[in-house]
Amino acid sequence: MTLQGGMPAERLPPRIYNLFPRLVGEMPRWPQHARRAHGMGFDWLLLNPIHFPGFSGSCYAVKDYERVDPILLPAAHPDRHYDEKVRADGGMELLAETLQAVREAGMRPMIDLVLNHTSRDAILVREHPEWYRVDAEGNITSPSAIDPADARRVTVWGDLAQLDHSESSAREALWSFWVERVERYVDLGFEGFRCDAAYKVPAALWRRVIDAARRRNPNVLFLAETLGARAEEVDALRESGMEYLFNSSKYWAFDTTWCLEQQRDLGSCMRSVGFPESHDTPRLWAETGGNEAVQRQRFAFAAAFSSAALMPIGYEFGFRRALHVVHTRPEDWEEESVDLTSFIRRVHEICWSVDAFLGETVTNRTPLDRPTLLLERRGSDAPAWIAINKDWESSQSLTLPEEARGRRFLRVCIEIAAEESAARELQLAPAEVAYIL
Repeated sequence: MTLQGGMPAERLPPRIYNLFPRLVGEMPRWPQHARRAHGMGFDWLLLNPIHFPGFSGSCYAVKDYERVDPILLPAAHPDRHYDEKVRADGGMELLAETLQAVREAGMRPMIDLVLNHTSRDAILVREHPEWYRVDAEGNITSPSAIDPADARRVTVWGDLAQLDHSESSAREALWSFWVERVERYVDLGFEGFRCDAAYKVPAALWRRVIDAARRRNPNVLFLAETLGARAEEVDALRESGMEYLFNSSKYWAFDTTWCLEQQRDLGSCMRSVGFPESHDTPRLWAETGGNEAVQRQRFAFAAAFSSAALMPIGYEFGFRRALHVVHTRPEDWEEESVDLTSFIRRVHEICWSVDAFLGETVTNRTPLDRPTLLLERRGSDAPAWIAINKDWESSQSLTLPEEARGRRFLRVCIEIAAEESAARELQLAPAEVAYIL
């Protein structure tokens, strides 16, 4: 069995390419993007929800779990329509064939799994209203969120109906439904699950779902989306069987301790996934006015700071339009502003081959209030370091500690840079991230 970084190849931390289905369109188009992603060093292909949507059109407001969103079906498919009546198999056979083609492209398929809610007009609302939360008047409720900075600001998602996973006479039937759904997904060919708002679902349900999935496929992978969750909510997932969760390093400006503290605390629970942007964030290229150095910086940092990493489709080309769960369509595909594919491949090759980058332990070796920062990563073997120039406009100097000097200095963000030996003083280009091994 091939080993890299002291770890069996099949258990290496995932490198996830998020193919946003509505941007790519019809399922037969997915395998070509899977092959392109595999060429960049990714090994997982994450699909946002692909099911038949409710009245709002959001892919996260599922109406029917036995049908594929018609926009993802070829024009000639009998179920490329939004009528209530299913005319063939809802696209499920084509989905299974597509997932097989994705695996043949070298990628393991993963899907976004939403157990907290459905659309308000879901078939389940009609068939099983007892599975939902209701208010004092008996009306099904919608999920909501309170702004942590201002408790008076409450967001209510009116197109969604909130499922009731609390103790009730109907809970067993609801939980059995989710077990059957996930077993169905595994049988279709999915090998991983990103669990949306995992902290809003009881750990006991996750444990049951995960155990059932692993009886189908022992290597199935579950990742908890916990962004914005309180520490106690994350800790409650400790016994769920989840292997990874998503950290907030994308929002770190390298100048305060909160991200390092979060990584330390999360590391005691499960391993983490970093990302430079996601389907929920603005495009970094648009936010920076097309700053290629920052585009490289944030990916090189995310891949080395966390043991696992995710990147959404289009990041490699400097796409500007944010992905939208309702409105994004294949016509939103953009002309390339840049081509970072070889850079991304190089980052993956390094991070997967260095033991220190496969763990979670990270500390700062220089003060956080300077223009540069040196982070130390440790695994079971020798340490490695991440050198960061916070300054987007100017080169900056970084003084290395004694133990980092003379090591391999890889200027990963600079295409033509040759490998060097780390000197006492490093000159880092604007927004540069470099690795010292």
